[in-house]
Amino acid sequence: MSHTSMDPTKMGVGRSIAVLTSGGDAQGMNAAVRATVRVGLYTGAKVYFVHEGYQGLVDGGDNIRPATWESVSMMLQLGGTVIGSARCMDFRGREGRTKAALNLVKLGITNLCVIGGDGSLTGANQFRTEWSTLLIDLLKAGKTDCSPAGHAVPPGFKSCKWLGFKSLDTTTYYSNSLHKVRERRTSIDVFLLFLLIHQCNLTLFIIKHWLLFLLSLVRFRNSHQRTFILEVMGRHCGYLALVTALSCGADWVFVPEMPPEEGWEEHLCRRLANQRARGCRLNVIIVAEGAMSRDGNAISSEDIKKLVEKSLGFDTRTTVLGHVQRGGTPSAFDRILGSRMGVEAVMALLEATPETPACVVSLSGNQAVRLPLMECVQVVSVPHRLGSQAEESFENNWNTYKMLAHINPPDTKSNINVAILNVGAPCAGMNAAVRSAVRIGIIQGHNMLAVHDGFEGLAHGNIEPITWTGVSGWTGKGGSELGTKRVLPSKYIEEISLTIAKFNIHSLVIIGGFEAYVGGLELVTAREKYEELCIPMVVIPATVSNNVPGSDFSIGADTALNTITSTCDRIKQSAAGTKRRVFIIETMGGYCGYLATMAGLAAGADAAYIYEDKFSIRDLETNVEHLVQKMKTDVKRGLILRNENCNANYTTDFIFALYSEEGKGVFDCRKNILGHMQQGGTPTPFDRNFGTKMGSKAVLWITEKLKEVYRHGRIFANTPDSACLLGMRKRALTFQPLADLKDQTDFEHRIPKTSWWLKLRPIMKILAKYNIPLDTSEHAHMEHVIKKKLSVPEPLMK
Repeated sequence: MSHTSMDPTKMGVGRSIAVLTSGGDAQGMNAAVRATVRVGLYTGAKVYFVHEGYQGLVDGGDNIRPATWESVSMMLQLGGTVIGSARCMDFRGREGRTKAALNLVKLGITNLCVIGGDGSLTGANQFRTEWSTLLIDLLKAGKTDCSPAGHAVPPGFKSCKWLGFKSLDTTTYYSNSLHKVRERRTSIDVFLLFLLIHQCNLTLFIIKHWLLFLLSLVRFRNSHQRTFILEVMGRHCGYLALVTALSCGADWVFVPEMPPEEGWEEHLCRRLANQRARGCRLNVIIVAEGAMSRDGNAISSEDIKKLVEKSLGFDTRTTVLGHVQRGGTPSAFDRILGSRMGVEAVMALLEATPETPACVVSLSGNQAVRLPLMECVQVVSVPHRLGSQAEESFENNWNTYKMLAHINPPDTKSNINVAILNVGAPCAGMNAAVRSAVRIGIIQGHNMLAVHDGFEGLAHGNIEPITWTGVSGWTGKGGSELGTKRVLPSKYIEEISLTIAKFNIHSLVIIGGFEAYVGGLELVTAREKYEELCIPMVVIPATVSNNVPGSDFSIGADTALNTITSTCDRIKQSAAGTKRRVFIIETMGGYCGYLATMAGLAAGADAAYIYEDKFSIRDLETNVEHLVQKMKTDVKRGLILRNENCNANYTTDFIFALYSEEGKGVFDCRKNILGHMQQGGTPTPFDRNFGTKMGSKAVLWITEKLKEVYRHGRIFANTPDSACLLGMRKRALTFQPLADLKDQTDFEHRIPKTSWWLKLRPIMKILAKYNIPLDTSEHAHMEHVIKKKLSVPEPLMK
C-alpha cells in the first residue's frame, strides 16, 4: 500500500463506488466484493451494488442499489458471484454505454469497480476512454447538467485494477499467485477501479477439482487397467494443465506454450507402454484445450484417444468436465487473495494523484506489486506471450515436470548416497517433497536412501534404498510415508555419525518443521567433533504451523489452513440457524499465530488471538462489546479464533467462560478445539506443487554442492553455506545457511522474530468492522513487465 498522510477513515468522503461482476464467474469474486464494499464504507465512501454486470449498469433502476456492511455477510464461502453476472451486448454499443454513464451520473458515482475477465476489461477500458464524450453527449441532450470536468474528482484521477495475472506464480508468491490471472489497472475519468480476479482464483479451484477427480481414478485403478485423457480449461494458456500434471504425476501433458516435438506420437506410446510394463494400472494424460503441434494443428483429446487405442490397444477414456470446473467453494487462498487485493486496490484508488500512472495492483509472492497497465495489456493480448516472471515460473514448472515424467535415469551411477528423512509432526505435502527429491536424485545418478522415523531412525540405522517406483502415488498422500518423530539428534549424535559412516551417506535432505531446523543446527554444531557430519545438508520446511525461520511459507500450512476454513464455514452455518451464537475455535500452531490469523481472514472471523499480537483483558472486553453490538444487526453470529498458545492465562476455557458470562442474555457461546484433524487430509494443490518444487530444487542444490566440496577423492563440507535451509523469501526460493538464521529465531517460543503476515491483521479487524487505523506505509512499488516469447524446447528425450 502506498504511503499517505490522510486519515484512511476519511479518504473516501465524497466518493461513491459502484461494484459489479461481469463475464464468467470465478471463486473468490465474493471475497473481492466483500472487501471492496467494507473498505469503501470504512473510508467514508458510499458503495453501490450493480446487479447483473454491465447489463445492470445499462438498465439502471433497481439493478443499482446501495450496499451496506451487513449485505456482504456470509458470502466468503460462496462460489460464483452473489450480485449476478451477465454478458451484455448492449454495452458494446455506444448507446448502451451512454445509458450506463447517465445512470452513474444520476447517482453521483465517481468510481467503478469491475470484477471480471478479458471482455470486462475491454468494455471498461472503452468506457473510460469515452467518458468525457459520453458526458458531453448527455449534456447536449439535456439529460444532465454535469460537465466532464465537473464530474471528475479530481481531474485526471487514475484508477486501479487488479488481477492474478500471467506474470505471477504461486511459487514466487505463495501463491504464490497461481496464475494465468489477469488483473490490470487503467485510468478513467470516471475513476474506474478494475478488480480482475477472474481466472486467478479459478485456477486454484480447478486444480483442486481435477485432483479430487484423479484421486477417484487412482482408487478405481485397482479394478481396471485404463488410460484416462483429461481435457482442462485454459484457452491459450497451459498453466492449469501443467500444474495439474505436476500435482497428480501425469504421464504426459499437452500445453499450447510448449508444443511437442516431431514424433511425439511414438514417444507418447512408448512412454505409456513402459509405464504399463512396470505395473502401472492407470495412465493419465492432461490436455489443455488450446494445445497444438509445432506446425499449428490443434491436438484434441479425441485425437490422442484414437492414437492410444490404435497403437497400443489400451482401454482409453476421455473426460471433459467443462463448466463443472467453475463451481464450488472458494479455497482459503482464493478468499485471502480476494480480500487482500480488494483492500489494496481500493486504497490505491483513493490514494492516487493526477500524476499516478494507470497500473495493475497484483500479488507476487507475498508482496503487493503494481504493474503498468498498458504493458500488461500488451502481454495478455498476444497468445503464448508472458511476462518475464511468468516465463521463468512456467519454464521452472515445465522443467520440473519434464524431469519427473520424461527423463530416464542414467545408466551410470554417481556413487553418491543421499539420505532423506522426515522430522517433527506429519503434514500434508511431505510425501510430495520426498517423491520429488527421490526421483530427481535418481535422475542425477545418486543412490537414494529412505530414513524411517526421523533422527531416531537415522541413529538406529533404520534405512533402506528407495527406488523410482517406490514413491509412485506419493504426491497425493497426506502425512508421512517415511514415518516421522520429534526427537532431536543431540542425544544421538555419536550414533548418527556412525550410521552415516556405515551407510556411506554423502548428504542429507531433512524435511520437517521447527525440529528439522533445530536438528540441522545441532548437526552443524557437532561437525567440530564428528567429521562424518561434514557433508552437505538441506532443510525443507514442512509444518502446519508455518513457524520455521527463513521461509515465508511451509509445506503443509495451506492444507491445514483450508481444513480450518472449511470447518469454520460449517460452524458459521450452524450459527445462522440458531441465531445469537458465538463460536470460539482453538487452532494449532504452537506459539505461531499464522493459522489463526489467516483462517480468521479467510473465514471472516470477528477476532483472532495470537501470541505475537499481545492482548489484555481490556481487549477481550472490547471484543465482547463488539459482538453485543453486532447482535443488534441482521448478522446474529460471531466467530472467534484462538491460537493454542496465545496466552498461558487467557485459555480457551477462560475466554469461553468470559464470553458466556458477559454475553448472557444477548448471545450464547460454544467452543471447538480442532486438534489433530489440522495435520491430516489430502494435500491441496499448493502443497503438492510446493513440495514437488522444494524437493526438486533441494536435490539439485545438493548435487552442485557435492561437486564443490569433493576434493582429493573425498567429500568434506564444513563451511556454513554447506548446510542450508531452502525457503521462500517474498518471491524467490533461496538457500540460507542455517547458522545465519539463528539471530532471526525465538528459540524459546519456536517462532521467527518477525513474520510478514502480521501486517495483514489490521485488514481482518477492519473487515470485521473495528474502527482501527489501516497502516498504509508499505509501498507497492511499480515494476515493469518484460514481454517474452516462450522458447520451443528441445526434444524431451532422444
